[in-house]
Amino acid sequence: MADQDTQEKNARHTARMQRKKEIVDKNIAAAQKDQGVIVITTGNGKGKSSSGFGMVARALGHDMKVGIVQFIKGTFSTGEDRFFHRFPEIDYYVMGEGFTWETQDREQDIKAAQAAWAKACEMLKNPDYALVLLDELNIALKQHYIAVDEVIDALQQRPKMQHVVITGRAAPQGLIDIADTVTEMKVIKHAFKNGIKAQKGIEL
Repeated sequence: MADQDTQEKNARHTARMQRKKEIVDKNIAAAQKDQGVIVITTGNGKGKSSSGFGMVARALGHDMKVGIVQFIKGTFSTGEDRFFHRFPEIDYYVMGEGFTWETQDREQDIKAAQAAWAKACEMLKNPDYALVLLDELNIALKQHYIAVDEVIDALQQRPKMQHVVITGRAAPQGLIDIADTVTEMKVIKHAFKNGIKAQKGIEL
C-alpha cells in the first residue's frame, strides 16, 4: 500500500512539474527584449543593500564594469566597502555623511547627497558601466535632498544596456513606476529588537 501511495504521489508530482515546465518555457520564449533594467529594493526589512551588492558580485562574475555610489552610509567601514574596493572593475564611492539621525545637519546632508548624485550622473551617462548601484538613494529622495524628477530623467536617458540597482526605504512612487523590477523587503523579526547589536558579516 505504501509503495502504491508513493508511486501515485510521484506521478502527481511529475504531472505538476510537466505543466509548470510548459508555463515557464512559454514565458521564457516570450521574453525576447534585451535591455538594461532598473531594479529597486525597498521596504523596512533587512537585505536591501545586501541584495544590491549580491547583484554587483554577479556582474563581476560576468566581467562587467560596475559603479557604486553610497548616498547615506559613510561614517563607518562596512564589510562590502572593504571587500569590493579590492576589484579594479569597480569604481566605488562612499559619499554619505552617515544616517540623518546621527548627522542632525540637514544642510550638510543635502550637500553630501548632491555630491553623490553628481557622481552618479557621471556613471549614468557612461556606457562603460554595465551596472550601477545607487545604495540608499531612496532615503535621499525621501528627505528631498535630490529631486525625484531629476533622477527619473537621468535614468530614462542612460545607455540602453546599462542596469541600475537602487536601494533604500520608501522608494517614491514615480521611481517605482519606471522601474522594471521592484521588491519590498518586509520585517518579520529582527535581532536588534531583542537587544542584539549589529554584527560583522550580517549588518556591518
